[in-house]
Amino acid sequence: MPNFFQDNDDLLFQFERLDLREVVACLEQDYRQEPKYDGAPQDYAEALENYKSALDLLGRICAERVAPRAQQVDLEGARLVDGRVEYANGTKENIRDLSEAGFMGVIVPRKFGGIAYPATVYMMMIEMLSRADASLMTTFGYQDVGEAIAKYGTADQASEFLLKYSRGEALGAMVMTEPGAGSDLQAIKLRAYQDEGGNWFLNGVKHFISNGNADVLLVVARSEEGSKDMFGLSLFACHAGEQVQINSVEEKMGLHGSPTCELYFDHAPAQLIGKRKSGMIYVLNILNHARFSVASQALGIAECAYREALDYSRARKQFGKALYDMPLVAEMLVEIRTKLDWMRSMVYAGAQWLDLRNALEERIEQLKHEGKPFQAEKIRFDEASKFLNLLSPLTKYVVTEAAVGICYDAQQLHGGMGYMREMTVERLMRDVRITTIYEGASQVQIASCINSVKADVLRTLFDEMAARDYGEDLNELKESLALVRDFFLKCRALMLESGCEFAKGAAVKEVVDTYSYLWIGFLMLEDAKHDERKRFAARRYIRDAVIDSEANFRRLSAGVHSDLEFRDSICQ
Repeated sequence: MPNFFQDNDDLLFQFERLDLREVVACLEQDYRQEPKYDGAPQDYAEALENYKSALDLLGRICAERVAPRAQQVDLEGARLVDGRVEYANGTKENIRDLSEAGFMGVIVPRKFGGIAYPATVYMMMIEMLSRADASLMTTFGYQDVGEAIAKYGTADQASEFLLKYSRGEALGAMVMTEPGAGSDLQAIKLRAYQDEGGNWFLNGVKHFISNGNADVLLVVARSEEGSKDMFGLSLFACHAGEQVQINSVEEKMGLHGSPTCELYFDHAPAQLIGKRKSGMIYVLNILNHARFSVASQALGIAECAYREALDYSRARKQFGKALYDMPLVAEMLVEIRTKLDWMRSMVYAGAQWLDLRNALEERIEQLKHEGKPFQAEKIRFDEASKFLNLLSPLTKYVVTEAAVGICYDAQQLHGGMGYMREMTVERLMRDVRITTIYEGASQVQIASCINSVKADVLRTLFDEMAARDYGEDLNELKESLALVRDFFLKCRALMLESGCEFAKGAAVKEVVDTYSYLWIGFLMLEDAKHDERKRFAARRYIRDAVIDSEANFRRLSAGVHSDLEFRDSICQ
């Protein structure tokens, strides 16, 4: 039987290497939930077995049901009919299948109907679903809406909004973007106001809202009259209804099964989630989760594109032999497979830091409540937060850009057939394109990385990894990473020394890219210790990282961005 978990050796490899012992103990309240809830594990070993069984079940659903429906879902799309969104028939069936299997409350706490899985395991689910049908991700992948309500809201709010949500009877959406306020969330204008009784209402327009027809809307709105900065924003939960009108469903290039809506809030009743004026603080935490979700979505699309290209290259004959046997095609396939290896390592290494940071935050709150010391946990929490503030935007930027490249090459390998609507790879090329744009475009992610990169926040991790013995055949690769680090330091120095602010701002990309080579290189080196095939991938990646790092240094040394001060003369 086909299975998108069991047929992916690299995904299985990443699962077997997960280290979530501390995270799971926190999520399971030191395994005290087992008597209260069916399915709660007694220990870490049982928890891992539960995760593996769930991934296996979802892998079968993805392969046997979701993937065969994907092309028809793309053709039908989501439509606006009499003010209501109609999903494609296949999407309706997919939601029903996921709900019946218990997958719609994966990261929601058990007391609110969920199953309290770690984010890392949830990202693996998103990868498989996106391989099957990327448009389904925005229906399944907004479970961080439920997680946020559970985390920042009251128990009564969580019960009100999440019990149906966790059963798949209500879907969620994150409602941030407005006309004129895309990635610049401080420009949000949608108004939140209170009546004389203290009840909150929302008034204004939001657009480009993925799954905007959802039942549970988590909305960022301006609650402080006359404010213009982030401190005037608060977070609200809102039920869909007559006072939340869907003005339109956008006609998009890809992800046709996912409705992207413009919403008009006509004095819609809402509930304040968490503290007033803390909306942006909550949103930044939610965005950490969302960035990994989009990176996982891109990874799943790229995995599908690779398999389509590999199958086609073996079947297609040209000049008397299969495309697979042509050196230039073989080079493309090996390069794609290498990219998938490091993309997967990057996503799941970063997601584990997300899980650890969240677990430590929860542990600190618990210790405070019990009146116990928490200084050691606070030190570790601060370190994990520091790492995550880099790894979240870095992973989103690097992985989604790589996924677009993979889909481009996979389409190229199909030749003219890849341009035809009947081919899966044509849909993948359209679907993947948004991943470098939504939840913050790549340029926004680079800008979000630069302060952490300038501070070299991963230095302690790099030092620890560089001090390890990888064995005689791999220590040479470790020495190559020392060259990458040297080039990073030189690139950083050149950027900081630049006298032109525009040139300095543009040089950020070379500096961030070089830092990513170092992080990924060490991840690949760690993987190579445990798997023979990974050694090939590590050698290829680290070899290219040295070349690309030197190229970045030479570009900056040559003042490649210095002509930006003449941009008015050039851009006419």
